Amino acid sequence: MAQASSETPTTSNGAASSSKSSNKHFKEEKKHGSQKRMALHEYSSATLGAGNMAEAVKLPKGEDSLEWLAVNVVDFFNEISLLYGIITEFCTDESCPLMSAGPKYEYLWMDGVKFKKPIKVSAPKYIDYLMSWVETQINDPQIFPIEEEKTKKGAQENVYVPELDYKLFYPTRKKKGVKFPKDFKSVCKTILKRLFRVYGHIYHSHIQKIAQLDCEAHLNTCFKHFIYFVKEFKLVDDRELAPLKDTIQAMLEKDAQKKILHVNKQTLESFCGCYLFVQFPSHELSIQQKMQQLYDGIN
Repeated sequence: MAQASSETPTTSNGAASSSKSSNKHFKEEKKHGSQKRMALHEYSSATLGAGNMAEAVKLPKGEDSLEWLAVNVVDFFNEISLLYGIITEFCTDESCPLMSAGPKYEYLWMDGVKFKKPIKVSAPKYIDYLMSWVETQINDPQIFPIEEEKTKKGAQENVYVPELDYKLFYPTRKKKGVKFPKDFKSVCKTILKRLFRVYGHIYHSHIQKIAQLDCEAHLNTCFKHFIYFVKEFKLVDDRELAPLKDTIQAMLEKDAQKKILHVNKQTLESFCGCYLFVQFPSHELSIQQKMQQLYDGIN
């Protein structure tokens, strides 16, 4: 077997154990560093709740793409922290001696600072190193700047909320954001690439325990959100997503089929409505009554 690196997956195996679960965050939940990002987070939550994941991940009209990226990276960190917190006591040095995502993919840890060369560690140690490293990036104001530019003296201090169709949000004057470092997107790509590996490990080594704890639906929803986002903005290469290729393909195909069925249903309803109006132009009859008349005529 070729030697693995912190960036290149190779062969290994993983297994799960059984014990009492925890529903606490693996790492402390990260807060959004400004009112604007908090507003974007609320916007994201509302649009995700609408049920159209493909639309929910799109950049809100008039927004800075880097601000949107910063908000979502923090949200993904919090989601994965909670998901891994559910099974952390089942993921041990004994049950998962290698950080893997199925029998073909093993990961070695390297951060370029404390660990300058790739090292082989157990899954729980790898994930601890990974999540701590992501925390360090998020907490660094040089990478994730949090201070917004001050408005001119006397100007109204409004918090900007993206345009929405929801009554609980009220767009106001847009406020200029902060200046991100030139390599911000590159840093976020590395963060997201590494966060994906936690999903890979959970799906391959702990999915049965997740199902036993009745958390599979939540896992699938969080993972779908992650995949739609990274694909929308091309943030993680397909080769990095290979450990869950079949899961991703099945998820996207299922959503595509739902979309086709929804469009076909709307088309059919529109056609039926037009046909019934031609056959039974009376406005005094309901659609149900017209359908009944049509049915009676056929029989």
